Amino acid sequence: MRTPSGPATLTTAERAIDARFRAILARLPRRGPAGWLTEFAVFGLKQAWACVFGGAMLAVIFAAHLWYPEDAPFARNDFLTLAAVVIQIAMVAGRLESLRELRVVVLFHLVGTAMELFKTHIGSWSYAPDGVLRLGAVPLFSGFMYAAVGSYMVRVNRLFDLRFVRYPRRWVTAVVAAAIYANFFTNHYVRDVRWLLVAAVVLVFGRCVMQFRIFRFRWRMPLLLAFFLVAVFIWLAENIATWSHAWLYPSQLGGWHPVSATKLASWFLLMIISVVLVTWISPPQPPDDLQSAATVDADVAELPPVSPTTGGPQNMATGLAGHGRHER
Repeated sequence: MRTPSGPATLTTAERAIDARFRAILARLPRRGPAGWLTEFAVFGLKQAWACVFGGAMLAVIFAAHLWYPEDAPFARNDFLTLAAVVIQIAMVAGRLESLRELRVVVLFHLVGTAMELFKTHIGSWSYAPDGVLRLGAVPLFSGFMYAAVGSYMVRVNRLFDLRFVRYPRRWVTAVVAAAIYANFFTNHYVRDVRWLLVAAVVLVFGRCVMQFRIFRFRWRMPLLLAFFLVAVFIWLAENIATWSHAWLYPSQLGGWHPVSATKLASWFLLMIISVVLVTWISPPQPPDDLQSAATVDADVAELPPVSPTTGGPQNMATGLAGHGRHER
């Protein structure tokens, strides 16, 4: 059993889902095009599972823009807030998130809402003025969008059994994250130093390599590349949300257009804040001896086969939700 300070375990619901998928996937080919296709399909399924909170929120926002009736008994923003609350309750009640992970999600919510209050006051973006479930100009559903990022981060950590080589000291990452968060506020009054902060991120995380398990293999990737790829997907989600008029930037008030690609820098920096918050409950773990030996310069190495009786290295790795160190 993993200790509370160690890598995150699968939830009860995920273990049940994992067992079902493991029985199916274990019969699929291990090598050749079919084997690679299986690996790719499992990667997509795991990513979709990690994004379930954010995906549900985005689907509700999109649907409300298209079909929410104008004569509804309460405002669309209030409906979005109530829907977000229902989604969050369902995540915990359905054991898709643990109460321990919920603490990080709530912290994301608070950190994001504080930024929203400031940014809407300063005019960086705006929301429709309808509804009563709001703080000032900020409807309460906005905090759940940040919570969705937090949910993804804690879930992807356990679903892919993330391990890190040469991860920087956590106090250093916390200092960088604090500077990034402060700059989101101070850049309206003093010089914006986001590009200096990007350089600091590259300096701090540049040597770190992330290892992750998909199905039968462990892969590795520079952590900076992982930050950038997640930032791209958040930027794409932001385009869907602004098209749905969940919020709008000043340049979009006269007519919608895609969010500027320069926002990628902001989302890239947000990744650092996200990672630091997640490491609060799930400290970054190095590869164990077996994984270190199995990861070779070809970027991927095959681990020993499943041992259903002993809970070996690949036990629970063949399903949707990752491997089951919790069975040891």
